[in-house]
Amino acid sequence: MRNPKDLAKLALRMLMEAGADEASAAATRSELNEFNADAGEFSLMRTTFDKSVSLVFIKDHKRGAVSLNDNSPEALKAAVEECVTSAQSGEPDEAWGLADVPQDKVFESGAEMNVDKLFSRTDELIRTIGKEYPKIMIDQLIVSHVHVKSAYANSHQVNYEGEDSFYGVSLACLAREGEKSSSFSGVGSMLYSLDRPFIELDGIRITLSDAQKQIDTMPADGKYEGTVVFTPGCLQEVLGALAGNYVGNSVILEGTSQWLNKLGQHVADARITLSSQPHHPDMVAGQRYTGEGFLAEDYDIIKDGVLENFMLSLYVANKTGHRHAPNDSFAAVMKNGDTPITDIIKSIDKGLLVGRFSGGAPGANGEFSGVAKNAFLIKNGQVTHAVSETMISGNLAGMLNNVRGISSEVFKDGGSVLPYLAVDGITISGK
Repeated sequence: MRNPKDLAKLALRMLMEAGADEASAAATRSELNEFNADAGEFSLMRTTFDKSVSLVFIKDHKRGAVSLNDNSPEALKAAVEECVTSAQSGEPDEAWGLADVPQDKVFESGAEMNVDKLFSRTDELIRTIGKEYPKIMIDQLIVSHVHVKSAYANSHQVNYEGEDSFYGVSLACLAREGEKSSSFSGVGSMLYSLDRPFIELDGIRITLSDAQKQIDTMPADGKYEGTVVFTPGCLQEVLGALAGNYVGNSVILEGTSQWLNKLGQHVADARITLSSQPHHPDMVAGQRYTGEGFLAEDYDIIKDGVLENFMLSLYVANKTGHRHAPNDSFAAVMKNGDTPITDIIKSIDKGLLVGRFSGGAPGANGEFSGVAKNAFLIKNGQVTHAVSETMISGNLAGMLNNVRGISSEVFKDGGSVLPYLAVDGITISGK
């Protein structure tokens, strides 16, 4: 099996020999070792291998792109031909391009797999849950180690190699008492080290404890405007929706973003700083280079409430005259506040603590509506009973200008670093 570096270089040579003005090839090879536990018992151990190749061919400002998971000579030759044909059938567009500053870099991180310790940490987690959270039923627990080797090469002498190894923990569970049960809850983390017991990873204990409290629920009472506290896990969903609605490729290209002309202007509370930071020390397997061949860099989307950057590819940046994003991941980091979450909750007369949101895509204007899941009523500064059949609705951009508080605590799951965010003016609808 060819290594990713040799494969990327071979594919690039084939693309250039096919007549490309510009071209790129990226190759990845990964090994996944995984334990599964279902209903609290080990059910599966397996090792799987995966490989992929992505090709880009640009000629006469026409672009073709193909991905494949077969790196045999025959498959690669066919993919190059398909890539060329795809470009020939397209419309010319001068906005297409690739990174054109020569680079030659190698990135390495992570540690080799310790299978015995991974097994013992998993067994330890199962036993701890059984002892300390007796009402919890483990629906599925997946622990894994991933080893990834990758390479990228393009026609502007941009060459990268990467190698990374990391662990993953994913837990899905519910709580049960007699015939009654909670809704499903989930939590996960990526990590480089097995030094900490899994039960101590950010979010694990809170998820288990909250699930046990969600066996008995009742709807919120009536319809009113109140404060919603988004947990870090739920905030990640909210921020993803916000990025898509206001700063992503499609809304900027189509001109539908309400923030289209607001670069350099306040769009949020001055306490809000939202960044994409693949190099943050708490990120695991953070992006080191982009799919267009740029070195990945950290950057601010919103800083002190001011819109600093859109999240744009090179193509959309060229089409719109804006700057392309310094990375194309969403390694979300929000600056924490200086108030503990318990004190923020003490300041709330009536509202909800929301762990998950189930709703459709927000409208173009940012209006959203859906069901609050894994949620608890806040009343007179106290978190009280779990709620069911309760809707929340509001506006994504409006929320950022109606902030009650940002917690001093942050949760780190290897892919994001986020606090609790409390916002006023959310419509809460129960029965």
